[in-house]
Amino acid sequence: MTETLRPDTEAQLAEAVTWANSERLPLEVLGSGTKRALGRPVQSAHRLDLTAFSGIHLYEPEELVLGAGPATPMAEILEALETKGQQLAFEPPDLSGLLGTQDAGTIGGIVSTNLAGPRRIKDGAARDHFLGFDAVSGRGQVFKSGGRVMKNVTGYDLPKLICGSYGTLAAMTRLVVKVLPRAEKSRTVLVRGVDAAQAVKALADGLNGPFEVSGAAWLPAGLTASSGVGYIRDAGVSVAALRLEGFGPSVEYRCGKLRALLAPYGETEELHSHNSRTFWREIRDVVPFHGDSRIVWRISVAPTDAPGLLASLSHLKNQSAYLDWAGGLIWLAVDAPRQGAAEIIRDAMAPIGGHATLIRGGATLRNAVPVFHPQPAPLAAVTRRLKASFDPNGVLNPGRMTEGV
Repeated sequence: MTETLRPDTEAQLAEAVTWANSERLPLEVLGSGTKRALGRPVQSAHRLDLTAFSGIHLYEPEELVLGAGPATPMAEILEALETKGQQLAFEPPDLSGLLGTQDAGTIGGIVSTNLAGPRRIKDGAARDHFLGFDAVSGRGQVFKSGGRVMKNVTGYDLPKLICGSYGTLAAMTRLVVKVLPRAEKSRTVLVRGVDAAQAVKALADGLNGPFEVSGAAWLPAGLTASSGVGYIRDAGVSVAALRLEGFGPSVEYRCGKLRALLAPYGETEELHSHNSRTFWREIRDVVPFHGDSRIVWRISVAPTDAPGLLASLSHLKNQSAYLDWAGGLIWLAVDAPRQGAAEIIRDAMAPIGGHATLIRGGATLRNAVPVFHPQPAPLAAVTRRLKASFDPNGVLNPGRMTEGV
């Protein structure tokens, strides 16, 4: 029977992990549990509940730094930043509507899965804003890495490793992230009626110009009806969208210049303030795929390869997709409950490279297919040799690294 361990202090956490390690019992690390539907279902003997490690312990707006326990709700983090006119620049998505959870989860869940929204093309991912952490390793050892500034790292930059590890490498007790001022104004330039190939070219033109674009997406006509923005919902055609943020006069000037640049692609329009923020929240939170039961994939490719990949997958049953990151990110929904179209998608990607990650699918499907993109054969071989180079006590034996080379 699965038991839940709820340590209240770092010492108790270390003791619990040490005990589980000595008994060779795997642990599932949890905050609020909203990200459990991501990745392969964890086969664990016990759950390690970190809800005691919650709350903001450090916030210095003038230094652009915030520290909190990993189980701190994202709602609490965002509320604190809102009062000071600041934000998490990597724009963490709220996947509760997509995954059917109750809320946006915790800051630890966001960092552990390295989630980021449309602004990643300008300001980077969660990994680029993760400054430091305290944690307990899988051997029950308390350690810390990083600090409160980007340059405060000696030795291995472990925050880069921990971020995106899905809680498999350590149980964090504290973390520190960089924050940035929130933009005064947000406007979005729309180009109506463009297909995927035209959209990728238009988005590239916008990004390559001097406009400081902070979001670049494309919605096909079949998905615009899901938008809460009238200009999008009622248009009845596809839209390519580019977001500009900053001081009011600067945003207004750049919007005018960007519309002139994109005029050859078709009719242009602008979304201001509330409508602009609503649209990008919908793109960020994958709102077009809320309310249905289809399998959802998150596909990363070179932007110029996105239109061709979409065309090669257009035969899939009940397929629909939209582009973010100027085409570098494809959100794809398909009606394929048994195998999730995993083999078809990855075979189509083989000539162009990239990564396809299963985001929404039942536990049976996530056990049956590789959730994360399989490593190329040469990298997989290196990984196997690296794992083999550790003895049972976890000590690196350099002499074994050359075996089989």
